[in-house]
Amino acid sequence: MQDYRRRVARIDAMTASVQTLPPTAQVVRGTPLAAVALASMVALLVAVPAAGLLLNLGGAGAADAWDHLAGTVLAGYAVNSVLLCTAVGAGTLALGAGCAWLTTAYRFPGASWLSWLLLLPMAMPAYVVAYAYCDLLQFAGPVQSWLRESFGWRAREYWFPEIRSLGGATALLVLALYPYVYLPARAAFLDRPASLAEAARLGGAGAWRRFARIELPLAWPALAGGVLLVVMETLADYGTVSQLAVDTFSVGIFKAWLGLGDRAAASQLALLLLAAVALLMLAERRLRGERRFAGRAAASRRAPPRLGVLGSVLAVAICLLPPLLGFVLPALHLVRLAADEAVVFQAARLAAMAGASFGVAAAAALLVTGLAVLLGYVRRIAPGSGVALLVRFASLGYAVPGAVLAIGILVPLARLDNFLDALADRWFGMDLGLLLTGSVAALLYAYGVRFLAVGLNTVEGGLARITGSMDEAARGLGVSGWRLLARVHLPLLRGPVWVAALLVFVDVLKELPATLALRPFGFETFATHAYALAKDERLADAAVPSLMIVAVALLPVLWASRALRARP
Repeated sequence: MQDYRRRVARIDAMTASVQTLPPTAQVVRGTPLAAVALASMVALLVAVPAAGLLLNLGGAGAADAWDHLAGTVLAGYAVNSVLLCTAVGAGTLALGAGCAWLTTAYRFPGASWLSWLLLLPMAMPAYVVAYAYCDLLQFAGPVQSWLRESFGWRAREYWFPEIRSLGGATALLVLALYPYVYLPARAAFLDRPASLAEAARLGGAGAWRRFARIELPLAWPALAGGVLLVVMETLADYGTVSQLAVDTFSVGIFKAWLGLGDRAAASQLALLLLAAVALLMLAERRLRGERRFAGRAAASRRAPPRLGVLGSVLAVAICLLPPLLGFVLPALHLVRLAADEAVVFQAARLAAMAGASFGVAAAAALLVTGLAVLLGYVRRIAPGSGVALLVRFASLGYAVPGAVLAIGILVPLARLDNFLDALADRWFGMDLGLLLTGSVAALLYAYGVRFLAVGLNTVEGGLARITGSMDEAARGLGVSGWRLLARVHLPLLRGPVWVAALLVFVDVLKELPATLALRPFGFETFATHAYALAKDERLADAAVPSLMIVAVALLPVLWASRALRARP
């Protein structure tokens, strides 16, 4: 440790005397061959799922499968998906942007606490929210049972909204996903130039006019990115829409593949879903254009105005309802169900699920974080070459829904297994069976493709805070190449690496479609076990594994809330 501190002090001393070079001058002369090979290999692995879908389109019966889809269910899948994405996108935009504006533009009692309480639904996957509300609001649930007992009603003598519907799915997804808009919107509102809002106020513009003419346009890049993420999560969702009986593309993929055994139809639906995601990303980039945030002058920022009594009550109600309905109420109901089922739930089975869930999540976090560090460093030492483009392509896997990823991975893996089995039989007379299909290795591959962007974004944020002059000073001491990464960058990236590993760990723990499709036989995680129980209408039994997911997912949310409260 003392040797490391002396070396860092020596680097810092040299950094003070080294003139910061332009980015092109900071690049190592000649892009290292290992960097090109690494970036190319990862980009190729990310491209394999899409190639697998294309390969399966040429199989026997593909044309018949398409005709059957087009004539029966395709229109319903498309209409439901479009309506659901539109409604959820609009709902999360209104709820997330509205709450972010209230907590940043005004002062009212509890505003600082509500600003981080609004993040709590991020810890609860949408399908867990659906499990809780299905048990709460179904005909035999506590809400309708209480209504019948209190008013003497019988079945069909009263109207009650149907939770298993498109409207129910919309409401629950909005409650679960609005933080994806709220968090960037709040950051954007905090970063707005205070002088513009002040000038509009002096010019006589009211609160709503300032919000519509100044706040929203300045925050548009953040809002567009948040809504895009919400829509992609909605398209990728399987557990919620399946539980609520809403047929979308993701449900159709699993029905065609696991229910009917029709890989051609499943691949065609998966390609349509992938094309929709690509169009969404292109549309968001076009709509956002070249607009960027204006930097804020924190020193000149005035304290926001204080709301009156009525305004404070309305603001508290508006900001309290989303976390109350999206986290507190379903969490309390799950706790009540878990307490009722704790006696019959097998501790040994829970321990086995915990081992499987935490083991695969930890392995995926280690894999993704390691790749993120390597690719981030590769992009740093070769920013002006094709390597940077390859690294950016490798991070696109996060936009691929889990169901699409599962189909795209299984097709080439099955062909590779068949090839290896035939080769071993021909050369050694051995029957290898399926080595990769339905294995933990396939799961880790899917997780690596899906969540590499999560780790890469966090690690690159840490690398950006390491100045180029520090690299030059280290090279002046004879430290370069991979030694520069190991001896200078990694010690300084300790915090971002831990954050990236934690985020990937939680994302893997919550992932349902890819795990459900690619897991080995008998391999149960909290997510797959909760889904299986909920599918069989054993919602009370599903409470325990669901609560385990929520408890672990709270860790990054609490970290984010701490960082949020640290901001002015």
